[in-house]
Amino acid sequence: MRSIWNGAISFGLVSIPVKLMNATESHSISFRQVHLEDGGRIRYRKFCELEDREVTQAEIGKGYEDADGTVVPVTDEDLAQLPLPTTRTIEIVAFLPADRIDPLQMDTAYYLSANGAPAAKPYTLLREALRRSGKVAVAKYALRGRERLGMLRVLDDVITMHGLLWPDEIRAPEGVVPETGVTVRDRELDLADTLMDTLGEVDLEELHDEYREAVEELIAAKAEGRELPAAPEPEGGKVLDLTAALERSVRAVRESRGAAAEAEAEAEVRRLPARPSARAVPKESGGKKSTAAGGRKSTAASRKTTAAKSTAKKTAAKKTAASESTAEKPATKAGPKPATKKASARKASAQKAGEKKAGEKKAGEKKAAARKRTA
Repeated sequence: MRSIWNGAISFGLVSIPVKLMNATESHSISFRQVHLEDGGRIRYRKFCELEDREVTQAEIGKGYEDADGTVVPVTDEDLAQLPLPTTRTIEIVAFLPADRIDPLQMDTAYYLSANGAPAAKPYTLLREALRRSGKVAVAKYALRGRERLGMLRVLDDVITMHGLLWPDEIRAPEGVVPETGVTVRDRELDLADTLMDTLGEVDLEELHDEYREAVEELIAAKAEGRELPAAPEPEGGKVLDLTAALERSVRAVRESRGAAAEAEAEAEVRRLPARPSARAVPKESGGKKSTAAGGRKSTAASRKTTAAKSTAKKTAAKKTAASESTAEKPATKAGPKPATKKASARKASAQKAGEKKAGEKKAGEKKAAARKRTA
């Protein structure tokens, strides 16, 4: 990658030698101006008004035309000797949160590379300080005959610089806001939110310039004498109902996403699991060979054993469920009925009375026997 500027980053009293390289490139197709009658190339030639002759690039310099028409010549040496600290220095003046920079100010992007081994340590120091703080550095630098404003930030392990427009170079949006008062309904906002959610996010790496591809196809077709690609059919009339347009947009996105998902599902190939074969049955340890009949017998026996085990398990499960359901039911016959309780009480009372009478009879007999012995 070729450098376009050599200088240094001024970070307080720290100086970091760096090289500046373009971080972007244009892939747009450029056209030449040609003469329609014969296809001849149209060229612009540089003439001197005083001598009325064509001059070479080496004879051309810079000059400033004053209000009265006087031209003041200015050379590259004059510009290089300007008393500015930013002539060969990217001077950092402040550190700000990234959201303080309006994207309208963004201009050309550059990569900053450490220029030489001694610059590696201070370069890494500035890079890690920017990364840890989460801020960007605002700097001033001079390039191509003018002083510019720049923003330094970290991308992966590289310090990048974005040229910024000066605040007075940003036009005020006067006359841009619609003059007619418009009321947006909640239903329309809800549909807009639904459309935004349906579209979702996108990987910027997947986007490409379709217009450039179409132009390249057009040029190739004309060069080979083929038929030109057909233009797409224009859509129907304008939809005046904004709600209907939003609803149609949501349906179209969902249908396209659904079609893409179905195409991916059809393209997916799934392998079926391999069926076990008779050859996979292991040989018996005591026999010489295992035949297919023996394999079938052992397979049938294993199936019977498995079925018996399964039946036993099902029976045990049924018994367990029956016992659990019996335990869960309320015990209606646990206690005796009220009539039975009364009969039992009467029977117990009669038994106690009989025992009492028997006891009294025995006591009387003992007393009579005692009297006889005394007499």
